Amino acid sequence: MYVEVTNLRCHTRITSMSWATPDDVLLSTSLATYLDKKLLVLLRDGRKLLGLLRSFDQFANVVLEGACERVIVGDLYCDVPLGLYVIRGENVVLIGELDLGKEELPQHMTCVSEADIRKAQKAERDASDLKGTMRKRMEFLDFD
Repeated sequence: MYVEVTNLRCHTRITSMSWATPDDVLLSTSLATYLDKKLLVLLRDGRKLLGLLRSFDQFANVVLEGACERVIVGDLYCDVPLGLYVIRGENVVLIGELDLGKEELPQHMTCVSEADIRKAQKAERDASDLKGTMRKRMEFLDFD
């Protein structure tokens, strides 16, 4: 509601305000088709979560039941159990249904324990950091 004053007379004009836009309605209906199905949710920080979609709202906040984080390092992977998990919609990049009839991972992937995958992650991070420091050391050579 806003008030407009013209020639010392007061006119009021009421406008209807709607918080939901047509895009929100489409988002809600498209997520409704995924209820009670196993999903893969890709987050902005690169994490991949798997679980059953139990609830959502107009902001794409979602609740996953039986959620687990799939950590992949090279040919190794591990599903770290998280339980019931609430994800804020602004962190969601992609939501997709998993086909239960198909194999989830290629055959060359090896399932390892959580401790082993954390060690592999640390080794990969250390190798990446070392590569970055080597580049900085060689900047003076100016290969361009």
